[in-house]
Amino acid sequence: MRRLLKFLHTMGAIGLMGAMASLLVMLSLAPPPTALAGYALMRGAMGAIATWIFFPSLGLTLVAGLLAIGLNRGYHGAGWAWLKAATGILVFESGFVGVLGPMQQEAERSAEALAGRVDPATLATSLGPERNTLWVLLAIATVNVVLGIWRPRLTRRPR
Repeated sequence: MRRLLKFLHTMGAIGLMGAMASLLVMLSLAPPPTALAGYALMRGAMGAIATWIFFPSLGLTLVAGLLAIGLNRGYHGAGWAWLKAATGILVFESGFVGVLGPMQQEAERSAEALAGRVDPATLATSLGPERNTLWVLLAIATVNVVLGIWRPRLTRRPR
C-alpha cells in the first residue's frame, strides 16, 4: 500500500506541475481578445487542461498524500510531512479559486463572445491574477517536492 500511495502521489504531482507549466506557457502565448477566434480557442484549451489534467492531478496528489500520512506511522511525527499536508491543502483551495474556476469561466465566456452573446471587451480581465496564482502554486509545489525528497527534520510541538 505504501508504494502504491507513493506512486499515485508522484504521478499526481507530475501531472499537477506539468499542467501548471503548460497553463503558464499558454497564458504567455494567448492572443489578445481582439483576435477573438484564436483567443477563444486558446482559452478553451486552457479550460480543458484545467478541468481534465490540473484538477484530477491536484485531487490525486492531495488524497494520496493524506492517505500516506494517515497509514504510515513514521509520518505521524514528521514535521516535514505535516508541512507538506498544510501546503497541499493550501494548493488545493487556491487551485479551485485561482485556477480552475477562472480558467473554466473564461473558456465559457470567450466561447459565448465568439457566438456573439458576450461583449469581447469584458474578456481577459483575469489573465494577471491567473498567471500570478499559477506561479505561486508552482513554487509551493516545488517546495513540496523538495520536502518530500530531503525530508528535513522539522519538529512538531509536543502535545
